[in-house]
Amino acid sequence: MAHGAQASGRSGFTLIELMIVVALIAVLSTLAVPKLLSSRQVANESAAISTLRTLSTAQAQLQASSAIDCDSDGAGEFGYFGELAGAVGLREDDGSQAAQVGAEALDPAILATALGFVDGSAVRRSGYIFQMFLPDAGGVGTPEAAGGGMGASIDPDLAEVFWCCYAWPMDAGSSGNRAFFLNQDGDILQFNNQSGVYSGAGGGPDWSAAFSPGSDDLGDDPSNGALGIPGNDGNLWTSLQL
Repeated sequence: MAHGAQASGRSGFTLIELMIVVALIAVLSTLAVPKLLSSRQVANESAAISTLRTLSTAQAQLQASSAIDCDSDGAGEFGYFGELAGAVGLREDDGSQAAQVGAEALDPAILATALGFVDGSAVRRSGYIFQMFLPDAGGVGTPEAAGGGMGASIDPDLAEVFWCCYAWPMDAGSSGNRAFFLNQDGDILQFNNQSGVYSGAGGGPDWSAAFSPGSDDLGDDPSNGALGIPGNDGNLWTSLQL
């Protein structure tokens, strides 16, 4: 019989081993976090592009249906997010062929309900902020009402032809980088926004930002950044390459 019990096996980690594990975790985190952030940015930008394409189709459908026809000329008008998503009443003739907010909402809605949640004249979705503009009598882009739908005088004739929308990151450099522009032509323009010019609530482009220098009408042509022509905001807006 052995004299005394044998020493039990060693359990747990030594301080040095714990320090090595912590150091390894720190290194792995340093490598992984930027990749995760980059992946999120790419995913959010892709989602923003997809939303804009859906919006383009929805606007064409609304205009073709003549659901909004404030001057009763048989030609449909384009709408705001709140109208397209059935969240607010559609514009209608106030009796003098001018627009006013009506009691009826679009049913069935063309856009998803989530795109009808307008706050501060804009919609937030997947790390991006979207803002729509329709023309007033002078062709100037007019933003959506703070809570959605018509907020100012929209010209019925011009609204049959023109609209535009911008999308920019909620937190540039984190939720996304690029800013995007879309109008009735259906072509998406992009600005790299690497310096974070456009970021967060209230930090989006003016309605004419992506238009050619000096443009003051939604009917004017967007700039052509591919040819080195900046927009009204001084930035190069180039066609989105598929």
